[in-house]
Amino acid sequence: MTDTPLTPPAPIPLTVLTGFLGAGKTTLLNRLLQDPALRDTVVIINEFGEIGLDHLLVEKVDEGMVLLSAGCLCCTVRGDLIATLEDLLRKRDNGRIEPFRRVVIETTGLADPAPILHAVLYHPYLSMRYAVEGVVTVIDAVNGEATLDAHREAVKQAAVAERIVLSKTDLVQDETRLARLRERLRQLNPGAALLPADAPAEAIVAGGLFGLDGKIADVREWLKAEAVEEAERESHAHQHGHHHHGHHHHGHHHDVNRHDERIRAFCLTSDQPIRQGTLDMFLDLLRSSQGAKLLRVKGLVALAEDPEHPVVIHGVQHVIHVPAVLPRWPSEDRRSRLVFIVDDLDRSVIDKLWNAFLGRPSIDEPDAAALSDNPLSLRR
Repeated sequence: MTDTPLTPPAPIPLTVLTGFLGAGKTTLLNRLLQDPALRDTVVIINEFGEIGLDHLLVEKVDEGMVLLSAGCLCCTVRGDLIATLEDLLRKRDNGRIEPFRRVVIETTGLADPAPILHAVLYHPYLSMRYAVEGVVTVIDAVNGEATLDAHREAVKQAAVAERIVLSKTDLVQDETRLARLRERLRQLNPGAALLPADAPAEAIVAGGLFGLDGKIADVREWLKAEAVEEAERESHAHQHGHHHHGHHHHGHHHDVNRHDERIRAFCLTSDQPIRQGTLDMFLDLLRSSQGAKLLRVKGLVALAEDPEHPVVIHGVQHVIHVPAVLPRWPSEDRRSRLVFIVDDLDRSVIDKLWNAFLGRPSIDEPDAAALSDNPLSLRR
């Protein structure tokens, strides 16, 4: 009798739900948990009493864990997040709890999502068992602009999101005000999907790097590199006096009053495949020298050693996740694309490093200055 090799279990999708105090996370989460698409979901929250789920609780499973009426498990974090995630896997693997299909981590309103992403992406075991589907950020349409003006945490939460949910839009009477908030968020994070609070649960929670079955989905939707590049072109054209008439109705975002100017988003590309060693050195030097300023790094890269199978780059500050290899390109566009969302870091710094490693001349100084001075800087 021969032993059958064990097949590694498919990674469990994990989503981080964040948003500033009063944004409406409680209302959104309660609605999502009633959707059949999110059955058998584990919800991890920071403080049990902080989120209004008491009316959903029907039964206690064990210490720190409860079963919700929707069939979801809810954990209260009383220690390290890594220990909580590991404990969930042990209970699941040992049959002490029903197998769950998804994890949603709900942060406190003042939390920076980066440490949570660190916990999963950097850990050698958790990174194999959980598949990060990204950050969902809830923005209050009524107080959104004021919150972004006053609280840097809210700006960072919006900047790192894959999907931004606008709550309380029905309370906004001034359509111009709502359009202004949408435009600000589009400029702050061009690659994020803007969704209404009543969007389907799967559209809000899923749709990231990994699908429900653990297989890599359409990375093009995750990266949204095209949106970032388009926003770059608009910003660059404005700096050189070329107005994009197709967006004349959004003229307010060219106002001299700047917002969120320290947060910048841009995309670097290469038409030629990149050697593995070159990519590793570029990312390592970038991480070690500028890690604190790298809010997110997402990319799809063609390696010279195997250009038919692109690799997915995903990083948060000082942590660059082990790249995932795709079985094929998700579209006809086979360029390498790296999307950066940075905090108080000139684009020219990364541009010069990128061009140096690729062995190509840097862009001329006037253009570099124009791009670094105002790449996707925000205006009211």
